[in-house]
Amino acid sequence: MDIKKKLHQAPSSPGIYMMKGAGERVIYVGKAGNLRNRLRSYFRSSASLDERKLKMVKEVRDFEYVVTENELEALVLEANFIKRVKPRYNIILRDDKNYPYLKLTVNEEWPGLEVVRKIEKDGALYFGPYVPSGTMREMLKFIRRNFPIRRCRYNLAKPFRPCVQHQMGRCLAPCAQSLRTESDRERYLETVSEVRSFIQGEKKGLLSSLRNRMQKFSDELQFEEAAGIRDRLRALEKAWESQRVIAPELGDMDVIGLYRENREASIFMLFIRNGIVIGQKDFFLKKLGDMENRELIAGFIEQFYSKEMLLPPRIILPLKTRLKTEKQWLSQKRGSAVKITAARS
Repeated sequence: MDIKKKLHQAPSSPGIYMMKGAGERVIYVGKAGNLRNRLRSYFRSSASLDERKLKMVKEVRDFEYVVTENELEALVLEANFIKRVKPRYNIILRDDKNYPYLKLTVNEEWPGLEVVRKIEKDGALYFGPYVPSGTMREMLKFIRRNFPIRRCRYNLAKPFRPCVQHQMGRCLAPCAQSLRTESDRERYLETVSEVRSFIQGEKKGLLSSLRNRMQKFSDELQFEEAAGIRDRLRALEKAWESQRVIAPELGDMDVIGLYRENREASIFMLFIRNGIVIGQKDFFLKKLGDMENRELIAGFIEQFYSKEMLLPPRIILPLKTRLKTEKQWLSQKRGSAVKITAARS
């Protein structure tokens, strides 16, 4: 069947479409609220397409489409299809790795802290993403030196002999039967709570908690314990000096920046959690032609956030654009509302 007949038969439903070139190879995937109108827009003689799409249309030999229930379903299907097929005329991010996160296993009786690249609905707390991972590795190293929680992944259903970390004062050894009293567990969970506060950048609350504990140990003549917390306080003050704090009141957000030059673009991302920059990432895109910035940003968002990751409640863009379906999709992924706003100029 030729293209004209297929255009006539295309439904006015939402869905995705796949443009095919020579050899039935998919060269472009798009989504539409109305497939018929969108597909026809490519082949009108008066079509106002950018340079990239004009070149793509000249290569089209056939097309297919998949009808979906709504535009949200079309967006999800499009993102997955692009990731799998990597059509040459779509925006493709050369970054298919899952980013590293810190996982605090508060779902366990004796929580630990570990590095993971997969987020699961298991009741644990996840922090990140940390990009590049060097910042996270330094944070993990600091936590293990200053907060004595376990780093092993042993099943503690039965007791073990404490390892060298306990001898070095870097673990409270919940593995040992003699260190599993109720007061031991309360002390351990207090330490876990402090780790959580440190990762989340809750400086004021953590310092207050540690000072109270130091005073309590001092009053009880437990001077060695009090000295340990004093050293921890000093280490924390020094660690916080090196953090890139934007403004704690800003909370969690991703900030996206854009720079265009000729047919190339650079997209820069900042990952801000509790007002602290925990990561950044650059993306370089080539052969964009004169693609509009709004289309570029929309395509980037759909590709970048299609992977499994922790979403912030707010995403700041470098320009004003209406991304109703993308906002709905991100809110669904997060489980609560995600706001997409433009940066103030």
